[in-house]
Amino acid sequence: MKRMNRREFVAHTLVGAGAVWAGFSRNPCLSSTPTKKEAADQVLLGTTGIRLSRLAMGSGTNGVNHSSDQSRLGIKGFSDLLCYGFDHGINFWESADQYGAHEHLNAGIRRVGRDKLVILTKTHARTAEQMRADLDRFRKELGTDYIDIILLHCMMDPKWPEERKGAMEVLSESREKGIIRAHGVSCHTLEALRVAAKTPWVQVDLARINPIQAYMDSDPATVISVLREMKKAGKGVIGMKIMGQGKLSHDVNRAIEHAVKLACLDTFTIGFTSTRQMDEVINKMPALGLA
Repeated sequence: MKRMNRREFVAHTLVGAGAVWAGFSRNPCLSSTPTKKEAADQVLLGTTGIRLSRLAMGSGTNGVNHSSDQSRLGIKGFSDLLCYGFDHGINFWESADQYGAHEHLNAGIRRVGRDKLVILTKTHARTAEQMRADLDRFRKELGTDYIDIILLHCMMDPKWPEERKGAMEVLSESREKGIIRAHGVSCHTLEALRVAAKTPWVQVDLARINPIQAYMDSDPATVISVLREMKKAGKGVIGMKIMGQGKLSHDVNRAIEHAVKLACLDTFTIGFTSTRQMDEVINKMPALGLA
């Protein structure tokens, strides 16, 4: 039998990873913890049908004005890091227009292959016209005909479903046409998060969660209760700010253990700027999930 190299092995695993979920409880809030939780585990994102790695490669650390710590690595520097993650089983890449990293992902996509990746990005579009323009531009910048997940970025007003109705309608139409696979929101207030939990349109939510309430919408217990509601409703739940935007960089074990043990999270995203940082998290996840 032909021996596969690591990249071939990862690609093969991504295709045939359906058995990974066999050890999970069907109740998303009362999880029967699997033997180990690893970065490369292929998990289902809510009821979207999208299968992706438990750990996502984030691209928005200190991401403002179309720039971030990751995009400042340069196209080659960050695409090298993305491909390093892929070679370690991380096939979920998370970005946003605000981070200025689409072209960096494009370079990585060309090296890895579009069909082997799950791509998430975010938009500040409010109207139908703005949303159509963003979809066209995003696909051009990313070099892809479709985007797996699009989120309305940084919802703060609890009236966001009314204010973003035009953009939401275009995303719904785009999902029916196969231009995107799923849509949802990222939230930056507790009120907006609670509305997202009760809004059927939301298929995926990106939520801030860590054990020290750093840059979060409320205290961890309150946020987790809302995420459990989302999970019970079948929404895909992605964690962010796992490291508290750097405030837990001195206590990686605490941050990762907290995230990996949350049954209400399908997956979580971390922005790395070096292979050393990534290796530390990848290597710690299995043991911390059992601690």
